[in-house]
Amino acid sequence: MSSIAKLNQWSRRDVLRGLGAVGAAGAVMPALLRAQGAVTGAPATEHEDLLSWVNIRLGTGGHGHTYPGASVPFGMVQLSPDTSRTADGWDWCSGYHLSQNTLLGFSHTHLSGTGCGDLLDFLLVPRTGPLKLDRGETDKPGSGYGQALKHENEQMHPGYYSVKLEETGIFAELTATEHTGMHRYSFPASDESYLLLDLNHSYYWDVKEGTSVQWAEATQIDDHTVLVGHSTKAWGDGRLMYGAFEFSRPFDRLEFYVDGQKVEGKSAKGKAVKIVAHYKTAAGEKILVRAGLSGVSTEGAQKNLAAEQKDWNFEATCKKAEQIWREQLAKIQVETANKEHKTVFYTSLYHTMLGPTLFDDVDGKYRGMDGQVHELKAGQRNYTTFSLWDTFRAEHPLFTLIHPDRVPDIVNSLIRMAVESKDGMPVWPLQGKETGCMTGYHSASVIAEAMMKGYTGIDYPTALKAMKKRAFEDNYRGIQFHRTIGYIPADVEEESVSKSLEYCYADWAIAHVAERLGEKETAATLNERSHNYRNYWDPKTMFLRAKMKDGSFATPFDPLEMGHTNKYRDYTESNAWQTAFGVQHDVSNFIKLVGGEKTFTARLDELFNQSSKLPADAPPDIAGLIGQYAHGNEPSHHIAYLYAYTGEQAKTAERIHQINTTLYTNTPDGIAGNEDVGQMSAWFVLSSIGFYSVAPVSTNYIFGSPLFDRVKIKLAGGKELALEMKKPSEKAIYIDRVSFNGKDHKQSWFSHADVVKGGRFTIAMSEKPGSDFGRAPEARPRS
Repeated sequence: MSSIAKLNQWSRRDVLRGLGAVGAAGAVMPALLRAQGAVTGAPATEHEDLLSWVNIRLGTGGHGHTYPGASVPFGMVQLSPDTSRTADGWDWCSGYHLSQNTLLGFSHTHLSGTGCGDLLDFLLVPRTGPLKLDRGETDKPGSGYGQALKHENEQMHPGYYSVKLEETGIFAELTATEHTGMHRYSFPASDESYLLLDLNHSYYWDVKEGTSVQWAEATQIDDHTVLVGHSTKAWGDGRLMYGAFEFSRPFDRLEFYVDGQKVEGKSAKGKAVKIVAHYKTAAGEKILVRAGLSGVSTEGAQKNLAAEQKDWNFEATCKKAEQIWREQLAKIQVETANKEHKTVFYTSLYHTMLGPTLFDDVDGKYRGMDGQVHELKAGQRNYTTFSLWDTFRAEHPLFTLIHPDRVPDIVNSLIRMAVESKDGMPVWPLQGKETGCMTGYHSASVIAEAMMKGYTGIDYPTALKAMKKRAFEDNYRGIQFHRTIGYIPADVEEESVSKSLEYCYADWAIAHVAERLGEKETAATLNERSHNYRNYWDPKTMFLRAKMKDGSFATPFDPLEMGHTNKYRDYTESNAWQTAFGVQHDVSNFIKLVGGEKTFTARLDELFNQSSKLPADAPPDIAGLIGQYAHGNEPSHHIAYLYAYTGEQAKTAERIHQINTTLYTNTPDGIAGNEDVGQMSAWFVLSSIGFYSVAPVSTNYIFGSPLFDRVKIKLAGGKELALEMKKPSEKAIYIDRVSFNGKDHKQSWFSHADVVKGGRFTIAMSEKPGSDFGRAPEARPRS
């Protein structure tokens, strides 16, 4: 979750769940999907349409921050509706929120589930009647070009979005390819139909200050084509985007406006540039618009458009997008009679493929982190939009299982960023810009995990050079204290405890790469330094506590607070309770430090059984509380699996089942916190099929509590990993015993190498704990 308090006002709006019925899978699906037997509760088959199990409304309410529009997996274009921004702007990070009832139009780029907003490039507004150049007053449809939006008039499924706009009588439909979006507007009979392209639209908007757009330009090429570009200074400072827009019908009249004033000629440049294509339309007349995007140039946008949109066949483009989604969703097949669980699962799987996003052109050019244009080697792809503080935990481990073809390109993208950027190792890169959002530098984990799981075709030596620079040379957010005195002084650097724990994990991850590449001395140094978390341990309070420059613990101390003063928060979007279990890479030794297995287990119990009270200044990211466990924020995501390290796998099963079934629901606010570019959903995907990676670089997965009856996972090379659960009833949440390929598997964990070539787990489950599964010391996870 992104804690950008400087840029965003936190919102605690309670969104009603009454729209959940509208969003139920199949409730508003087109007839195409309804006819294919959507949401019957039947077990999965090879032939069912998995699109019918995706409820795109899930996450568009509450604090989910997802968008409902059209895209393809990992596509550069996310063509989606934008609703007007209210005073509580934080929940508008994706450009859309289900509580809002004013539609501004449809823009071409969106962020999925972030805690900070940006993008929303090139808003296209379909209208009839007198020309309205401005968006109008917030939540007052008709005061500008914003129109009333009735959510019951929206239809959405992967690759498609539509809405009937009653105010103007226009029916809008959207679909997409990797680099392009296609609009289809069915107009009423009108002498005053028009399509307004607002280049001044962006996430940040203020009545007095305007938007984050720094400059924009537009040029008419012919009677149906416009080229555009702009730069924005928002979360991604100085981000560039270009577009090529083609209209299926020649303009009756095309007008350019700058700062609200009409300008003559066939081009315009300024800050607030808007283009209006005027038409006289017959009843039911369809005007299509196809848009190609590029982060490089308008020429790149034209090439992308020419390569991916060769005609005006909306149905064919939509069907292709749908088919791509079907193929990707079919990488995991689950069987269950519980249609709610199945809907949440496939919606979650869908969400995991909305990021990272491609950021290259069809000719291999891309804009790098240095602002320059680079060219990829043949066959390579370039990615962006990495919410790494979140996604290193579950989404990237999931990718190593079901998207092995993408992993080398994803990892090489991060390595190129480290080389090209003046900021070094990527933290939260967005379209050629480093946002610097969140603590740590978890690109190190993603790179190291790929190496340890045997991925080739990755420039690991260059990666190690960049990682060592951060670990040994940079004065980056207190890391110099971490490597010199073993802790970060809380009176020098905010969020000191969380930053130190994340540097410890990075040290451990980089040590694996150094060891593999023969740098044993480097590996030894980093392994030793990865134990610096011990310097924060306070045996009196049993917490990891902030320390001052003089070596004393920071006071006052309250485990519910974010830090010892309002000025210095010691923990990143968490408090001492959640951070108390923040050691992911050295769990066995941490258990000893805490006082042994019984003490550690009791502390875990205490965490989950605490009051869920939070201080008044706690950010809304700390959500989805079970005691002081906060599933809505990523630092808690591995904690329930730690019971397995003490031989108490049954307690892991209890908590995982509780989280799966209470904190993920088939409603618009069915995600406990921000989706975070796939992490919240990836946690559910992995945990619901039965396992999770506490420390991804270890390559180990810990068993939890499988939610389904049968699971099939498609692996690389046509291999398959199957899990079959033997359940006497739905109340059977505990694992009694496990076999793999017919042989007893006594460990409560398994490694990536064990399953990457395929195989079958058979898991016998029971309604009550009591089996010895995972209890023996040799059966427990390794750290």
